[in-house]
Amino acid sequence: MVAVSVPCMNGGRGETSYAKNSDIQRTVISKAWPFLEETIKDMFSSSFPGCFNVADLGCSSGPNTLLVFLNDLPGNDFNSIFESLPDFYKRIKKDKFGPCFIAGMPGSFYERLFQSRSINFIHSSYSVHWLSKVPENLETNKRNIYITKSSPPSVCQAFLEQFQRDFSAFLSLRSEEIVSGGRMFLTFIGRSIADPSSKDCCRLWELLTKALIQLVNEGLVEEADVDSFNLPCYFPCEEEVKSIVREQGSFILDTFESFEVNWDPSDDVNNKSFVFNKDRCGQNVANSIRAVTEPTLASHFGNAVIDPLFARFATLVAEHLAVEKTKHISLVISMTRKQHAQP
Repeated sequence: MVAVSVPCMNGGRGETSYAKNSDIQRTVISKAWPFLEETIKDMFSSSFPGCFNVADLGCSSGPNTLLVFLNDLPGNDFNSIFESLPDFYKRIKKDKFGPCFIAGMPGSFYERLFQSRSINFIHSSYSVHWLSKVPENLETNKRNIYITKSSPPSVCQAFLEQFQRDFSAFLSLRSEEIVSGGRMFLTFIGRSIADPSSKDCCRLWELLTKALIQLVNEGLVEEADVDSFNLPCYFPCEEEVKSIVREQGSFILDTFESFEVNWDPSDDVNNKSFVFNKDRCGQNVANSIRAVTEPTLASHFGNAVIDPLFARFATLVAEHLAVEKTKHISLVISMTRKQHAQP
């Protein structure tokens, strides 16, 4: 199996960039906002520190000094974020907000990022479902790029065990960096039931696999390349997340919520069964998935296959949404670092 590094998103501001195709991430942040607001209100119900340090892991952007660390992998397009800062500083000045300092912090959040006991609040949205690496021993997951109904049980177990190791390490590392009583607020893609091959977390990747197989049948992609590729991600259920938090032991789980989001968040949320413009929705979904997977796919299959792959993928998604309006399941958790947790 060829290893795949943890992915970066498409940089810049072009038509296939993450900046132009992150509507679903914005929708998720909007839906999670009430829970985030409650967490922050509760955090400041009794006092407010003189300097409040915030870390956003996977990158996003308070009357005292606020220091914000924006973290992502070194290959992330930090320039696009920093270009937006002048407007941000104007807004907070207009709102008579206290001094705010923002810094980039490149590095994997599966490693130490900050000094011990230096962070008051950690936020991460749609990042923690990405694994530190592709699980090992996936040779039997042929003609699949993620878990499907046809995947052997050993494949499902390999993905789960990698997530367990990664998320437990993530919690342990953050427990070293967060002050006692500090908070962590995470949002990530999950699933609604225990079955790891459930359609609400796997159907989209099955369609992308189907597009790849079409390219194999057309002689544009080698079947061996599909067999050796798996995505470095895992979409857990509620009990899997809670179990890891309990076993790792550094945090108190304050809030656990979940909600649905359309594959294409611009589609009419009031229509529960199907989309009205399947071709437009199919293209929107293809663009959003391309924005987060193109660097990973291109490094394995080559740049030449990307355009034909996502053209076919858009068609397959459109056909699917014309029949069934499948949704993403988003998990939201808010945690407090225990006063005497051992790293």
